[in-house]
Parts: sequence; structure tokens; C-alpha cells
Amino acid sequence: MTTSDLWDEATAASYDEASAAMFAPDVLDPTVDRLAELAGEGRALELAIGTGRVGIPLAERGVEVVGIELSEPMAEQLRRKAPDLPVTIGDMATTQVEGTFALVYLVFNTIGNLTTQDEQVACFANAARHLGPGGRFVVEVGVPALRRLPPGQVAIPFDVSAEHVGLDTYDPVTQQAMSHHYSREANGSYSYWPHHFRYVWPSELDLMARLAGLRLESRTADWRGAPFTAESESHVSVWRA
Repeated sequence: MTTSDLWDEATAASYDEASAAMFAPDVLDPTVDRLAELAGEGRALELAIGTGRVGIPLAERGVEVVGIELSEPMAEQLRRKAPDLPVTIGDMATTQVEGTFALVYLVFNTIGNLTTQDEQVACFANAARHLGPGGRFVVEVGVPALRRLPPGQVAIPFDVSAEHVGLDTYDPVTQQAMSHHYSREANGSYSYWPHHFRYVWPSELDLMARLAGLRLESRTADWRGAPFTAESESHVSVWRA
């Protein structure tokens, strides 16, 4: 078992609603378009497939999709929507499934759910084990926002609204971080949900890829292919076997 936070039944039941913005066509369609292009006629493996936000529409495009998911409640939510999409319960750093794939991918900052460098290195190795010759590993993840963290400040807000306040706290020594979610419920009460993650730099990911025998093929700022620059807040990176 990895150090990743484990999504429970309550979190899984509300995940799609809480992440509604990520299901919007202008967000999801470019993601699926690019992944379908990279998969071509081959199979795709999604690590941490969750409730199937990306895996289900990708399968609907005709790509054979297989998933690995740590949380049984999250996988159950997916099965209710797409019972024929196969999901193996296990961690993305070590769990293996049968066969080889043209594409292995991780979206929406999920590489950070592995909260140690060793586990992130193991994840790259696991992805490489599943790739056939010329196959690709794709990771979508944010660039650490440390440039926005002045001396003495411990938190960076990433969402502030009447319904939700989100703050990230960072430890620049260990690269451990935490997202703090404060949400207003329908009954007027407030809930708090923390999420632990390990932030990782693009160059660090490239080294993990090299250790796994993969080479960087492309890096863009988003799924539409915008150039990655020093001002980019996230990146979509593709490494090839």
C-alpha cells in the first residue's frame, strides 16, 4: 500500500459533483482528444482512474481502456456508469494488469497523490512495464506555485468563493504539501477536507522517466498544445518508450 490518501465512500459519492468544473466540455474534450490521438489503435491504461471522468469518454471514442484505482468506492462509482470498463483495485506504483499498452496516463495532478519520491519513481517504472515498444506515458500535473509564496507566508489560495475556499500549504524542504478545502454545505454548515500530496518539478519527472527507460517526447502547457513557458501553471508531458 502506498502513502496516498484513500478516498472513502462519502468522498467518492460526492466526487463528480465537487469536480464538476473538470467535466465541462472545454476542459474534458481537449483531454480526451489528445489521449485518443496518442493511443491511436492501441490500448490505454489509466492509473488512478477514479470515477471515470476521462476513462469513460475515452472508451466511448473506441479506445480500449483499462484502469487501476486505489479506492474501491471510487471504482464502484465508475462501475455504475460503465460496468464493462475493467478496473483493478490497487496502487499505481506497483499494481500490474495483463497485456501491454500503447498509452499509460495520469491526469489532474494525480502523480502527487504518491507522497514520496520513491513511490513516484516506482510509478514511472510501473508505467514503463506496461508499455509496448514506442508506447507513451502521459502525466498532467501542476507546476509548484512556490514563486507565489513570499517569505513568511505558509499558504497559497487556489480557489476563493462563497461556497468553497481552497488553500495549498508547502514544505520546500520535503516537497510535502497539503490542499485544505473548506466548503459550505446545503444546510449552512461548513466542512473541511484535507488532501496530502508531494509536489514535483518537470525536470524531476524527466529524471524519473530516464530511470524507467523513457525519453521526453513533448511538454505543453495544456491539452490543447499551448507552449510550456516559465509562466505556465501546469504541464502535460509525454515520454516515450
